[in-house]
Amino acid sequence: MYRSAVRRDLTRRGLLLLPVVVFLTAFFIVPLIQVLMLSVSDPDWGVENYTYLFSDSFFLSALGSTFLTALSVTVACLLLGYPLAYVVARSEGSFAASALLLVGLSLWISFLVRTYAWMVILGNRGPVLAAMRALGIEGGELLFTRFASSLGMVHALLPLMVMTLFSVMKKIDPAYERAACGLGATPWAAFCKVFLPLSAPAVINGCTLVFITCLGFYVMPVLLGGPSEQMIAGLIGQQIEELLNFGEAAAMSVVLLAASLTVYAIYSRLFGLDRLWGESR
Repeated sequence: MYRSAVRRDLTRRGLLLLPVVVFLTAFFIVPLIQVLMLSVSDPDWGVENYTYLFSDSFFLSALGSTFLTALSVTVACLLLGYPLAYVVARSEGSFAASALLLVGLSLWISFLVRTYAWMVILGNRGPVLAAMRALGIEGGELLFTRFASSLGMVHALLPLMVMTLFSVMKKIDPAYERAACGLGATPWAAFCKVFLPLSAPAVINGCTLVFITCLGFYVMPVLLGGPSEQMIAGLIGQQIEELLNFGEAAAMSVVLLAASLTVYAIYSRLFGLDRLWGESR
């Protein structure tokens, strides 16, 4: 009787998981296997594509630029997003709701629309350079630079950081800080010694999500950045669209995937998936 009930339970779970397994197999696992096969079979079987990539100084420079840009964007999102998430988490009523709505709206706007908006803002006839000229400041070109692409990516990924931080900060009871102040701590000391450690899982998780997402960004680096400062995703698109070099593009994709999985594995090893939403281990 017990074994029959267990079998029925396993059957129900299997039927519930079947649509997800079929979907992931058809649209993720099979294409990924095709990319892996293409990276070692085009134009000939072997690892020549990988050997060439890791001996190409331009690719290595683009790989380093990708990690450097992802790191700078992550730090900028954290510095801007942490105070905003803290204020919203500690606010009540219409202000908190309105702030979350604005953050959500900025997340829902298309990346392409935001990219073209930044092209207008930072262009030669845009308001930024016009304001600099009015103030007598002679500035260089802002568009098609690493600064422009990084600024666009910060704007795109800041809502993700804020939402991740807010989801944990909202669970931190304000009574902890009040208790610290009641024991003689200043508000700043209570924040540093009580609130900040409790929000550390959100910081780690938000930085990991933003960093991994930034590694694979394509639209903004291509349209806002300069041709000499392309990230790996831009090089992959160039190999496919302009040079029709599918084998090398597949190898670049595998390298980018390996880099993303490495970052994820380090996060999982050091902190564990149980801290994804701030739960203690």
